[in-house]
Amino acid sequence: MWRRINALMIKEFLALLKDKRSRVVVIVPPLVQLLIFGYAATFDLNRIPFAVYNEDPGLASRELVARFAGAPNFHQVATPSSDAEIAPLVDSQRALMVLHIGPEFSRDLAAGRPGAVQVIVDGRNSNTAAILLGYVTTIADGFNADWMRQTGGAVTARLEVRAWFNPNLESRWFLVPGIVGLLTLLVTTLVTSLSVAREREQGTFDQLLVTPFRPVEILIGKALPGFIIGFGELTAIVIIATLWFQVPLRGELSTLYAGLFLFLFSSLGVGLMISSLAVTQQQGLLGAFLFMVPSVMLSGFATPIANMPLWMQHVTLINPLRYFLVIIRGVFLQGTPFHMLASQFWPMAAIGLVNLTIAGFLFRRRLY
Repeated sequence: MWRRINALMIKEFLALLKDKRSRVVVIVPPLVQLLIFGYAATFDLNRIPFAVYNEDPGLASRELVARFAGAPNFHQVATPSSDAEIAPLVDSQRALMVLHIGPEFSRDLAAGRPGAVQVIVDGRNSNTAAILLGYVTTIADGFNADWMRQTGGAVTARLEVRAWFNPNLESRWFLVPGIVGLLTLLVTTLVTSLSVAREREQGTFDQLLVTPFRPVEILIGKALPGFIIGFGELTAIVIIATLWFQVPLRGELSTLYAGLFLFLFSSLGVGLMISSLAVTQQQGLLGAFLFMVPSVMLSGFATPIANMPLWMQHVTLINPLRYFLVIIRGVFLQGTPFHMLASQFWPMAAIGLVNLTIAGFLFRRRLY
């Protein structure tokens, strides 16, 4: 019995290795995904952009600021001179944190009173904000320990933390809008990647050759169901997110649906390319899976893009999910208006135009 099993096992290995496409599927995707997971899947914050609004010229405030500026994980990007300059820094995500030291900080510490320091954190990504607050607390604890050792007193700096856009740092507010984009991409990619492959597998693809439809008409007919399903999927999930999970929807639905239209426009081309290349539904399903995993990991869904190496950050620029997550989280949590998201709309339009052009070329080539 074991000899027969061993012979069958050898036969399966030979059949697998003789097929070039099977060898590529077995070897290349795991290596690519290993590199992506190894670089992108990290919750460490390496270069935290922060700003310092210091109204106190005293020694204690300068020492506290120096500790943040000298920390390897922090990178000072701005020095606002008024309260009005703080909001634009956080809104535009130039600064992930703003350290606000009041004019009485050094004087309070010298007089034996607690010195208050306000820490303003961008709470749109609750995981990042929570990790950031851990870093801030570590630096503040080190400052307090040195101050008590130098002065012999017990009065230290007291942090007053404010998280913007997500005051309680609820991870649900960050994850649920991301899941909207993730599920929309998953469903639409699967629907389109299996469409032409299903025709070939069922033997009805040749019938398309004798119909009066032109290739572009067939391509549109294959893409429209994905559009309809995508819009229906997003509408249902938005209703569940707002009514069931109590995630605030602060922006305009028109902005959200404009982003969805361009997102579907850019992602459906990928599904059509996969479907044009796949001979069977199994190949189409595998191709969709191979596209989905890197797309999700390089989108900022769970881990910040800013944590990735610079070359990988450039790779994310061709990922439409990256831009849609910025739009949907901005509309949900921040209430970002349409004109402030223009930098996220046009890349998806460009990606969609390229994807659908390539998909149309591949489809015409396989059709004739």
